[in-house]
Formats: sequence, C-alpha cells, structure tokens
Amino acid sequence: MNPYALSILLSSLAVGTITTLSSSHWFLAWVGLEINTLAMIPLMTKMHHPRSTESATKYFLTQAAASALILFSTIMNAWATGEWAIITMNDNSSTFMLTIALSIKLGIAPFHLWLPDVMQGLNLTTCLILATWQKLAPMSLMIMTNHQLNTNLLITMAVLSTVIGGWGGLNQTQIRKMMAYSSIAHLGWMTLVLSFSPNLTALNLMIYLMLTSSMFLMMTTLNSTNINKLSTSWLKTPLLASSMMITLMALGGLPPTSGFLPKWLILQEMTKQHLGAVSALMAMSALLSLFFYLRLSYAISLTTAPNTSNSNMTWRMTHNQMQILPTMITLTTVMLPITPTLLAMLN
Repeated sequence: MNPYALSILLSSLAVGTITTLSSSHWFLAWVGLEINTLAMIPLMTKMHHPRSTESATKYFLTQAAASALILFSTIMNAWATGEWAIITMNDNSSTFMLTIALSIKLGIAPFHLWLPDVMQGLNLTTCLILATWQKLAPMSLMIMTNHQLNTNLLITMAVLSTVIGGWGGLNQTQIRKMMAYSSIAHLGWMTLVLSFSPNLTALNLMIYLMLTSSMFLMMTTLNSTNINKLSTSWLKTPLLASSMMITLMALGGLPPTSGFLPKWLILQEMTKQHLGAVSALMAMSALLSLFFYLRLSYAISLTTAPNTSNSNMTWRMTHNQMQILPTMITLTTVMLPITPTLLAMLN
C-alpha cells in the first residue's frame, strides 16, 4: 500500500477513536465510530485476495448494521427525553437497543459470528488492529453508559461469550481464529463486571490489549498463522517461543502472570455481589479457553517438526520494527505484584 494512503488511514483510525473517547454528545460519538469503520475497510482489502475482500464485506455489513442501530436508539432516546448527552440514556427500549448495537460492534456473543471469519481473512497486522484498537471506542461507550445498561442482559451475554469463546477455540488449527475466540471470551469477562465495577472493566481491557498485542507481534515476527508453523519456531528462535508460551499462559489466566489479575478481581467482585453460581460458571468456562492455550503451548515448546530445519538459529533480529516487543512480554509477567497500585490508579 502507498505510504501516504497508509498514513491517512492510520490517522483516520486514531481520529475516529479519539473523537468517540472525548465526546459527550451521541452524534459526535457516532461520527467517530463511522470514521473508524471506514478507515478500517481499506486496510482489510490491501491484500487483494478473495478472503480479505470477503472479510471486509462481512465487517462492513455488521458494523453498518450496528451503527444504524446506535443512531436509531439515540434518536429514540432524544425523542423520549429531549437529551443527546451520552450519560442520559434513560429510555429502556433505547438502552436495550444500544446494548445490542455495541455488542455487535465488539463481537460479544450471541453477536460474535462475524469476528472469527473476518480475522481469518486478514493479515496479522490488520488482525492486531481489529482485536485491540477497534475495541476501544465501543467499550468506552459501554463504560460511560454502564449505570443505565440492563444488568441481567449483560450477565447473560457475558456467560454466553466466555462459554462460546472457550468452546469455539477448541477444535481450531488457525491461530487467527483462536485469537478471535480468545477475544470473545475476554470480552465476556469485561461485560460481566461492567454494571458493578466499570474500573475493573477498564483494567481488564488494558491487560487484554497488552497481552493480545504481544501475542500478535510475536506471531508476526515468527510469521506463524497455524499450529504447524508454530512447531518449527523453537528451532529458530527459542527465546521468542518460550516468551510466547508465557504470554499464552497469561491469556489463560494462570498465576503469577498478569492475566490472572483481572480474573481474580472480577470473581472477587462477583462473589461480593452474591452471584456465586455465575462466578463458578465463568471460572469453569475459563478452563475451556485454557485448554486451547495449553494446546498451542504444547505445539510451541514440546514438539519439534519431523523435518530437519535448514535455517540457522536467528539469535539476533535483523529488523528493528519489533523494539516494543520485549517491553510487552515483560509486562505480561510482572503486573501481578503491582495490583494495589493499579487499583489505586483506577479508583
């Protein structure tokens, strides 16, 4: 892609998200979401492949439907209350439609079916943007309107998301689809605690962005898109392969990695709200996700390819675009001891 066109598209992505994050008026927030969507579609189609065209079409149709539903719900709310401010969603039917629309935008179950197919047709860099940056604007709107959203609806979608996110990733061989189902499961954890503690949702979002970014950056460095390619990574870059294994354990929520922190705090908050059955179901559904993370870790670290590797061990990276990767990998492991500091910052 032309560097000038790429810079314009990435700038538009940034402008769209920042517009939504900084707005207090529904129409301005909607405009930011539209800029975001329109800037993302050319990035998806830059591969000139039928799969990427299909992904861009599916993404456009789902996002356009969600945007129309957001606009419709805010107009209904303005008709009923006379207010366009984001924090004044007081009409029940408007709030219900808004929850569904933002769930479609994020890919929360049962509105998740577009996400694995779209991510499978994209290259790893565009997948990284879709799985991280594109979550910021819709999730910020959910956090801003958290006190007006239907709690029972959010809990139902959260449990569905974690179960489907774990179940869907079990039989996959493509890592991009696994990461899509991982995203669905993590969104379920964020949605669960949204009504009770939006600060915990923000903390979970921050750690999810960090873990997913480091995972996609490592996949880009190793040029791996399926499990078979991962099995040769230990021969070429053992340090990076072991780092990927730690990051996968963090995504699964195993202590003492950073991924354990949000799950622990969310389950603690849910038991305080006397929702023990929901907490138990969420904890058990997290084991489903952990299984396919362990499957990936096994393929990386405990299997070697049957063929002889002809490439020398790349003990030194010849390219410099991954300078942020060591920082991301370090953060996936060391954030648990600073939990009190993070909670104090959010409160």
